[in-house]
Parts: sequence; structure tokens; C-alpha cells
Amino acid sequence: MTRQLISTGSPFETDFGYSRAVIEPPFVFISGTTGYDYANMTMPENVAEQTRNIFKTVTSVLDKAGSGLENISRIQIFVTRHADCEAVLTVCGEVLHAIRPASGIYVVAGLLKPEMKVEIEVTAKIG
Repeated sequence: MTRQLISTGSPFETDFGYSRAVIEPPFVFISGTTGYDYANMTMPENVAEQTRNIFKTVTSVLDKAGSGLENISRIQIFVTRHADCEAVLTVCGEVLHAIRPASGIYVVAGLLKPEMKVEIEVTAKIG
């Protein structure tokens, strides 16, 4: 398999020149994903709901790549407020409890838009 690009149809991908994910066998690399509901381009206020939306997007992308959550080997989590870490990590624990990938969480000064409270990058194996 050769290099393949995956899109979620987000306008950010075309406007800013990146792919939601790149398949470079045997891995799929998922770009930093925020909590948008891409079906209607809305962002929940609640950071836990943003995190759940991120995992919906990640699940969909992994499916398109011929992979799944169980194949995640690494995640990087970026939050804009220290106070949001526990809520984000609680959702990560719900989703990744049995998978237990290598992980890091970083508190950053901000993300692209002020409503974005959390962003997650994922690396997974294919198949």
C-alpha cells in the first residue's frame, strides 16, 4: 500500500493544507483533532463532550484506514486549562481503558480557536 490521505471533509483541512490522517504503512497518523461535530460544524462548550467528539472522529478515521481503537499505540493530548485535565483524562480512560497506549498530556497557552479546549493526536497500526 502506498501513502494515502484521509479527509473528514472539514473545511480546515483544505483551508490550511493538511490531512485529517495520513496512512504510511504499517501506521496511520491522525492529525490534531478538536471537538467539532463535523456533521454540523458545532463545538460543544463542555470539554468532556469535546473529547467524546474527538474519539468519534478518531474512530471514523481509523475505520477508513482499516484500523481501530485497539490499534492505537500513542496519543498526545493538548488542553488549554489545567482544570480540564481530569475531565479529558476521564473520557480517555473510558475509551482507552483496555488499550492503554503511550500517552502524554500537555497544558498549552491556546489552540487555533478560543472555543477549542482540547486537541488529540493519534498514532495507530493498520489492521
